[in-house]
Amino acid sequence: MKKGIHPDYRPVVVRDISTDFAILTRSCAESKETITWEDGNEYPLLKVEISSASHPFFTGTQKIVDTEGRVERFRKRYQKKANDDE
Repeated sequence: MKKGIHPDYRPVVVRDISTDFAILTRSCAESKETITWEDGNEYPLLKVEISSASHPFFTGTQKIVDTEGRVERFRKRYQKKANDDE
């Protein structure tokens, strides 16, 4: 890697502000805030609104939309027009 052209890739703490879930990971994102982690070291703090702890897909609260009726109506409507053109 060339020196001086890559951002600083360092350990950071990412905290979900809605669930207070935090994880120590690595990132290039800048932050002015810091936090003392469980190991006693101080790391930059990145605050996020959604993480795996609060996203409906990962928490199991995601609603599945039933589109079968819509697809069938679409097929029936345009199948008739395609057959009429022949």
